Amino acid sequence: MSTHRARCLILSCGNTLRGDDGVGPWLSEWARERYAGDSSIAVLTRHQWTPDLAVDLAEAETALFIDCSIDTDAGEIRLREVAPAAEESVLNTHHIGAPELLGLAKTYYAAAPRRSLLLTVGAGSTELSEEFSAAVQAALPGACVQLEHAVADLLQAS
Repeated sequence: MSTHRARCLILSCGNTLRGDDGVGPWLSEWARERYAGDSSIAVLTRHQWTPDLAVDLAEAETALFIDCSIDTDAGEIRLREVAPAAEESVLNTHHIGAPELLGLAKTYYAAAPRRSLLLTVGAGSTELSEEFSAAVQAALPGACVQLEHAVADLLQAS
């Protein structure tokens, strides 16, 4: 899927049947509704990030990745810059994260977003469930605010 040279590509991943792992898709759906009238913003949601998404990244001016994190406390919201992974780590990985996707775009399409951010929300539980943990549920309003700030920041940078 081509993103029509989006000024800001929002790219989330997660499984809505695995509890807090569904926070990425939830936030991207929120963003899709929030930015519905803005053609400069494209939103893509996947269960997991796959190499074919490098095409969309190569065409985007900026990118906001959204995912849950199992490395932070439940409900903890983090926003950080993300850079392309080195070519050798892109070619030798079984896990495709934001740095690897950016590296693939740079390696195979000689293009990547000028600036990329990663927004994560700490997962309390990724067990089979369609419900968020109390900590993630409580973090959703703050995550939406962070998402808005990140998009505004990225649009300013493009």
